[in-house]
Amino acid sequence: MQNPFENKEIWFLTGSQFLYGKETLDQVAEQSQTIAQTLNSAQQIPLKIVWKPVLTTSDDIQRTILEAENNPQVVGLIAWMHTFSPAKMWVRGLEALHTPLLHLHTQIDQKMPWSRMDMDFMNLNQAAHGDREFGYILTRMGIARTTVVGHYTDTEVHDEIATWARAIIGWHEARNLKLVRFGDNMRNVAVTEGDKTEAEIRFGTSVNTWGVNDLVAQINQVEEADVDALIQQYLDLYDVAPELKPEGERHDSLRYAARQEIALRTFLDKQGAKAFTDTFEDLGELKQLPGLAVQRLMADGYGFGAEGDWKTAILIRLAKVMGYGLDGGASLMEDYSYNLVRGDEKILGAHMLEVCPSLTVDKPKLEIHPLGIGDREDPVRLVFTASPSTGVVVALSDIRDRFRMVANKVEVVNPDEPLPILPVARAVWKPLPDFQTATRCWLASGAAHHTVMSTQVGLDVWKMFARIAGVEFAAIDEHTQVDAFEDQLRWNNVFYRIQQSL
Repeated sequence: MQNPFENKEIWFLTGSQFLYGKETLDQVAEQSQTIAQTLNSAQQIPLKIVWKPVLTTSDDIQRTILEAENNPQVVGLIAWMHTFSPAKMWVRGLEALHTPLLHLHTQIDQKMPWSRMDMDFMNLNQAAHGDREFGYILTRMGIARTTVVGHYTDTEVHDEIATWARAIIGWHEARNLKLVRFGDNMRNVAVTEGDKTEAEIRFGTSVNTWGVNDLVAQINQVEEADVDALIQQYLDLYDVAPELKPEGERHDSLRYAARQEIALRTFLDKQGAKAFTDTFEDLGELKQLPGLAVQRLMADGYGFGAEGDWKTAILIRLAKVMGYGLDGGASLMEDYSYNLVRGDEKILGAHMLEVCPSLTVDKPKLEIHPLGIGDREDPVRLVFTASPSTGVVVALSDIRDRFRMVANKVEVVNPDEPLPILPVARAVWKPLPDFQTATRCWLASGAAHHTVMSTQVGLDVWKMFARIAGVEFAAIDEHTQVDAFEDQLRWNNVFYRIQQSL
């Protein structure tokens, strides 16, 4: 997967005014550069932070924000009012603002220099009320932003900015994402449907359909030498079942799976797409339902949704992008079965074939088994169990007048016993705060049965992404109570319907 943070920038904007004079403004510039450089060197912040000259006039502010808006490398702005920057100067610039904004409320000194404080010091260190002036105009204009408070050297400040940085790179990806649907949604299923036009308006993601036989035509063009090379990768990376090896009786099935992977990559790359869907109810002339190919494409950062579920495909691509460089993984997931022993409730999640191997640290097995759905040849797939970890499962639902994102914190655990005859990749987890609360809240929210499971980015990143996107967000975590959660949903209904009418 290509590094999504490469060649992307956050601009650091410092507010002041010309009345302070050159000497003071030179100090403002020097100190704001120090803060920008400190943040830029913080290991956990994955984006480059670029300092811009101090802004002292309305024209400067508007010009700088317009430059940021027109620069495809800029994915976010950090604003800090070092001194007092009269907020009316910011109005014209903020009217043009669409790039995500973080308001950093800090100052250059961590400790108050009590014994040597004089009016020169007070004159230079006015962020305490300069940022309040800025906060006022942001609120009055209804400007969405993230606010981080604390000294710029604090690890906690760096962590919060890092969370925001991952959320804004997800937003940038959503605004530029193209998604290919091979066929339509699974027939008669409600939750995988949705308003694709509204998705492009809300997220910027383009969702369009191609015939599955367009993929078949691409499969037929795959060269045997390319298949041979990919087969060698499989042999090196996985514990390959004997019947699938070059001398095995089912090797042709593995070669066809390799052709599917090569063709899918080629087709998606031609379209500039980083996410896709398929459905077992529309396989055209495909010989197998894609399993191994989908798993490996997800492992390389592509989003995928089964049964035409384009909303989950978007989430998986976002999870891959926002989690880049972190331990863990992200995958399509679906709740399948429960362990309902009181006090030891667990959920077993899987899908027919398509769970991403990024969820395990173990060497997956490459196997072939019958699949009693789709009416095709036995498909090849990777079989493994997700490694224990903390994680989150996230769903995106279209609830008629808006999208709702629901996220549940989970603990991925080992199964109680081995699963020797379950021929699919799977994960076992305990939802927080407990099974009964989490499940009741999930059902009350209308959250989808398809999810993305991420063990890379947590609830905080998803919440921040939803805030940037202007999407309703409902969190289920260790503090959740059913009555309060259901009340939140009711209040959300009121808020979003009033908001849409304004």
